[in-house]
Amino acid sequence: MTSLISDFVERVDFNSYEDFYENFKLKYGDDYNFGFDVIDKYAEIDPEKRALIWVNDEGEKHTFTFEDLKRLSNKTANLFKKMGIKKGDKVMLTLKNRYEFWITMIALHKIGAIAIPATHMLKHKDITFRLEKANVKMIVTVEEDDLIPDYEKAEQDLDYDLKKLVIERDFDGWTNFNKAIEEESDVFERPTGEDKPMADDVFLIYFTSGTSGLPKMVAHKHTYGLGHIPTAKYWHKVVEDGVHHTTSDTGWGKAVWGNFYGQWIAGTALFIYDYDRFDGIKLLEKVIENKVNTFCAPPTIYRFLIKGNIDGYDFSNLTHVSTAGEPLPPEVSNKFYEASGLRIHEAFGQTETTLAIGTYEWIEPKLGSIGKPSPLFRVKLLDENDQEVDIGEEGEICVDLSEGPQPGLFKEYYKDPEKQAAAWHDGYYHCGDTAWKDEDGYIHFVGRNDDIIKSSGYRIGPYEVESAVLSHKAVLNCAITAFPDEIRGQVVKATIILQPGYEPSEELKKDIQNHVKHTTAPYKYPRIVDFVDEIPETISGKIRRVEIRENDQSKQ
Repeated sequence: MTSLISDFVERVDFNSYEDFYENFKLKYGDDYNFGFDVIDKYAEIDPEKRALIWVNDEGEKHTFTFEDLKRLSNKTANLFKKMGIKKGDKVMLTLKNRYEFWITMIALHKIGAIAIPATHMLKHKDITFRLEKANVKMIVTVEEDDLIPDYEKAEQDLDYDLKKLVIERDFDGWTNFNKAIEEESDVFERPTGEDKPMADDVFLIYFTSGTSGLPKMVAHKHTYGLGHIPTAKYWHKVVEDGVHHTTSDTGWGKAVWGNFYGQWIAGTALFIYDYDRFDGIKLLEKVIENKVNTFCAPPTIYRFLIKGNIDGYDFSNLTHVSTAGEPLPPEVSNKFYEASGLRIHEAFGQTETTLAIGTYEWIEPKLGSIGKPSPLFRVKLLDENDQEVDIGEEGEICVDLSEGPQPGLFKEYYKDPEKQAAAWHDGYYHCGDTAWKDEDGYIHFVGRNDDIIKSSGYRIGPYEVESAVLSHKAVLNCAITAFPDEIRGQVVKATIILQPGYEPSEELKKDIQNHVKHTTAPYKYPRIVDFVDEIPETISGKIRRVEIRENDQSKQ
């Protein structure tokens, strides 16, 4: 058994959350590099250690050791260098859950180039925006829908000369990635001098999902990966030489939260399921078949699972389950517990952070709570005057920067000093989210500041009402937003997609309203109910409440 955690953490074992919060400390050198100091180190001390288990719907299965990852990432780094990629160059990746994503990322880290993971669901305008905004030099992609022609059209529109690689295919003007790396050496020396990547260099950029405007470029330093040690070791509770799975497309930040840095540093293997079409029960069967020990997924996935009838499935290999991305409806948590015997551990973070608040291993999960602060972030709930709010009062989630930003917090909004100044000021990073703390120190998420509904003096968070609406048997999906009202200022509106077999009616509307009144505080019930066929979402699947509000205002 080998784990590299002690290489980067002063103490590994703690006897309580308080001990963890006060005494967890990272250690690393000025030239820390995940590719060399983690992947290659494992390949040196335990070359046959299992790193990655990959399966798809066509029956393919590949298992990679750390020696495999070292060899393949070195070949890839040599190919990229030959194609002209150097330290600081931006490389965009749209690779779904292909195993080449992990190989390519490691190679870019070794070079010191900047990786920009993105979803394969991008359209022409999204691609053009990202290529131009980030000054991308190279793309590595799968062939999916219109990705190839959209990339080519964007390249033409921008008058760029992109270096273009595609997985396992041959197209004019494109390099077949898999064939090309076969010709390269599997030796790649650690760069020196001006080419040497340093710990404080930007190595990763994510475009935010743009729920309320154009996406921002969130730039992370090499130390970002170290910031995920608490994520993997103390929230996911990964098992040494075990198997972990986080459900996420590689285009989203959650993929590296749960399927990359912290998990490998902590010594567990990753299980990746590269499916063509999501099926909750099929995912569960793959997880069981591949003996996954620790599992993380957004609440939506758990909803799919419990609606798919998971009674009778063998959960004996699973030791720990967790969720983040949006609040977990209590009904979903309880039903999953009844079927599996496992409590889901919630958490909170952003593209801009690693895990900032979580239900760590010493903390008993509390329904409706996202847990307690990470030792990497001094989290405070502040009012509009940057004063801490009292127990039970709502405040903005902020990170105290008085001791400097810790690994895991983003370096900057790349090329956007105005947005940077709006978020980093008066000694704090302002997350833009509202929460409250109970008498036990647990933090409860309310919602994005812009999404809070102010009605007749009440402040109503959308998620609690959404959970109540979603617990109605007729509701498939729901978005809660503010609707302008002359008397109350705003009222609660529910935009609802019904389950198959249900039809919109006044009777059903009243039944849902009464259900909410009996599920949560009566004043929170939706006075307006709109039955729809679809709810506007970002390409990452987050509800665009701002679009619903704008549509409502345009009809006034």
